Amino acid sequence: MAQASSREQDKQAFLQAQGWGGATVSPLTPDASFRSYARLTHGDRHCMLMDAPPAHENLKAYLDITAHLRSLGLRVADTYGSDLETGFALIEDMGDDTFTRLLKAGHDEMPLYLMAAKVLKALHRQPKALEIDLPAYDMNALLREVELFVDWFVPAFRGEAASDTEKQAYMDGWRAALSGVAMKREALVLRDYHVDNLMITGQGDGIQNCGLLDYQDALIGARAYDLVSLVEDARRDVSQPVRAAVMACYCEGMAAEEVQALEQDMTLLGAQRHAKVAGIFVRLHKRDGKPVYLGHIPRVVGLLKQALAADFMKDVRAATEAMVPGYDKATFENP
Repeated sequence: MAQASSREQDKQAFLQAQGWGGATVSPLTPDASFRSYARLTHGDRHCMLMDAPPAHENLKAYLDITAHLRSLGLRVADTYGSDLETGFALIEDMGDDTFTRLLKAGHDEMPLYLMAAKVLKALHRQPKALEIDLPAYDMNALLREVELFVDWFVPAFRGEAASDTEKQAYMDGWRAALSGVAMKREALVLRDYHVDNLMITGQGDGIQNCGLLDYQDALIGARAYDLVSLVEDARRDVSQPVRAAVMACYCEGMAAEEVQALEQDMTLLGAQRHAKVAGIFVRLHKRDGKPVYLGHIPRVVGLLKQALAADFMKDVRAATEAMVPGYDKATFENP
């Protein structure tokens, strides 16, 4: 209780120092991270309060990458004030029109996904995009993430942890499969590029009207990662016509062999991401008390099985199926 009280005191002190003392604070629904947001209203002024506890979140990374993306001409929230020591920031309120909300309200998905494809294409063609000091999305990072599948999904699904031998075969398979794509340093990878983290902020279909969210964990790696995150969403089904349109938009002007290489990277990194997300969704339930994500597990493991069907994924496929037979039929009840 004392810790929560101290956090509240820090928040109030920050708001007072920034000229927002006495503002009406309306918390937003929390997401899968330790960050939280609240809408502030003070007379005719309004903005968002980001609460990023320093023990769990890197506010400086968010501020640095925000400034970088803004310099590249992409739409991100303006920053009005921050305190790195306590982990608070005041940022622009870009509204409520996330792609997810618009889709739930019946908005046509095609123009939204095409806008998202254009943003990625612009980012990946921007020559200064890599001029930022960020770690590489290298083999160590990729393997740490696929390990989450073994550490969290496997014991939850089969009732016991994987043996050392099973885990070694699984990790060896991934190390071999990812050996090429793990070396790529061709793009600023935002890492959570999907409809929950995109929003409409203005009129028209130009990329300047597509607001970006949740990119503070960005790394330098393969351009395929964000593209497959968009079209193989862990939280919603993306139709084949939409996927085809996104790929046609993004790949326009590319040579056939370049498109083929991109699609192979998407299969590799799609499988890697789905394995990671399956582990994370179980962890969110078991460790963080957020069971709502369990409802997405059937989609995620279905996408994983689809990606592992590729010939070049055979070692990972064999190790996964030996370790958790029938994993693609996994369901977990939301208590």
